[in-house]
Amino acid sequence: MACPKKKTSSQKRDQRKATWKKKAARQAEKALSLGKSVLTGRAKGFVYPTDEEENTEE
Repeated sequence: MACPKKKTSSQKRDQRKATWKKKAARQAEKALSLGKSVLTGRAKGFVYPTDEEENTEE
């Protein structure tokens, strides 16, 4: 016989939601930081093609 599941407390639900939102905010901050460093030319750990490399291939 199936038994009803217990209701999740609002505290537990809010805690899970806060963790999920914090993770998303952290990733967004990292992406923005990487974008800024690429634009300023200070990116060390991110490799991307530049115009000079594209012109030498042609």
